[in-house]
Amino acid sequence: MKARVLAIVGPTAVGKTALTLSLADSLGGEIISADSMQVYKGMDIGTAKPTSAERARVPHHLLDVREPGEAFSAADYQHLARAAVADISGRGRLPIFSGGTGMYIRAAIDDYNFVTISNDWGIRDALRREAKEAGLSALYARLLEVDPPVAGRIHVNDERRIIRALEVFQTTGRPLSFWESQKDARQAVYDAVLIGLERPRDELYARIEERVEAMIAQGLIDEVRTLLERGLSFVAHQALGYKEIIPYLLGRCSLEEAKETLKRETRRYAKRQLTWFRADARIRWIDARDEAKAQAEIVAILAHRFGL
Repeated sequence: MKARVLAIVGPTAVGKTALTLSLADSLGGEIISADSMQVYKGMDIGTAKPTSAERARVPHHLLDVREPGEAFSAADYQHLARAAVADISGRGRLPIFSGGTGMYIRAAIDDYNFVTISNDWGIRDALRREAKEAGLSALYARLLEVDPPVAGRIHVNDERRIIRALEVFQTTGRPLSFWESQKDARQAVYDAVLIGLERPRDELYARIEERVEAMIAQGLIDEVRTLLERGLSFVAHQALGYKEIIPYLLGRCSLEEAKETLKRETRRYAKRQLTWFRADARIRWIDARDEAKAQAEIVAILAHRFGL
């Protein structure tokens, strides 16, 4: 019998955290983070990581499992997430995924086998040198030519993923999207209910603006400064919420300009998240504006699906 799991997905700032906490309280659940940056220690404010009070209220998994700078892939996430599901369900509780990293949700829930092409460090090092000399934009332009589907879902500043995709192409002669298509069955390994949270665009964008202002007030500037002082500028340069602050710390722009850039990039990220999740027909979309109503709808869906 497949383990039962619930996944709450949606764009950043839509309200996943608050609703998931309420659901976990009422359903006897534990939360598995599905955020690619919340796995890193010390990156708390910029990733909107659950607070210590929220983590004390409901057990959370897959937070702070790596030091910034340590490699962590979707395959790593799959391994740890499935171990968490086994642990949680084995104790008679409900695993609840919550996050906006679509690839992590898919990796955990679906029978998805990752490309097992071995690393070619010579090619990778050459690509890194090229990124420094010619600029990452040149590598991204090449990726657009050889693998448009993968380039379309990778941010132009995501050096690690751009280089890995080009490495796969240069190693095998075929784009990463080809290898992924060979294994894209989208068969769930769990009895999973997938819920997507949505809000009107103007309201979502207003919440994004409020979140950015709150992050600044909570100490985001100091958090980014600490990463730079620890010699982790390469991590900060790739993470949304961090790379937009660096120019301010280097005296290249004002704080207001940095905030406006962060708001703009977060809106763009939210649009990419929605594009990813809308492509999955299994997701049931629920209006997140009324939290109590949304929670009641989700509980009703679970009762019908699981016979609770």
